[in-house]
Amino acid sequence: MILINLSFIEKYLLLFNKYLFIFALSLKKTIMKITTKQILKILLVLSWIIFVGVCVEAGGCIFSAFYTLVINPVNASFFWVGNDLSGLYKFDAGYFFAVTLLISIAEVMKAIMFYLIVIILQEKKLNMSQPFSKEMRLFILNLSYLTFGIGLFTEMGVKYTEWLVKNGIKMPDTQHLHLGGADVWLFMSVTLFVIAQVFKRGIEIQEENELTV
Repeated sequence: MILINLSFIEKYLLLFNKYLFIFALSLKKTIMKITTKQILKILLVLSWIIFVGVCVEAGGCIFSAFYTLVINPVNASFFWVGNDLSGLYKFDAGYFFAVTLLISIAEVMKAIMFYLIVIILQEKKLNMSQPFSKEMRLFILNLSYLTFGIGLFTEMGVKYTEWLVKNGIKMPDTQHLHLGGADVWLFMSVTLFVIAQVFKRGIEIQEENELTV
């Protein structure tokens, strides 16, 4: 009985491996059929989704800060995305303004960054046959500056929030305030800046070759 069961299991496993192999081959063929244009279209759709989401975040943060400071201070207790900043507002409205300003600047810069990505994908400025162009270098350089700015302002926000907590003010977690990941943004900024310099050199070589021809 045990031998029969083992034989049945072995046959089942062999059949399973066979169909798994066929599925892997078909999946590989499907991936290989996806062209660069299709990938760029998918990236454009994803960029639009992220851009709209970041714009909502930035607009919501700015509106909530304005509403709290100008119209109704009670709004501080359920600031944008449910963050309770009532303790900070009661302590000092100026500190509340400083924190919301840092958050807003970082969010606006994220929105601008994805706006640039959407523009370059939608206007089809990304030429894969000749990638080393001045437009691409400027695009990468702008992303580098923006990511550096995001990293700088988020780091300032984190340090400022830590200072407020040390002074006995109850504050939400920096992740909930969208102030986390400053080191990642700064690292991305340096990486993009290096890539921009590579593109600069690539453009120079390309221009030299065109003059030679």
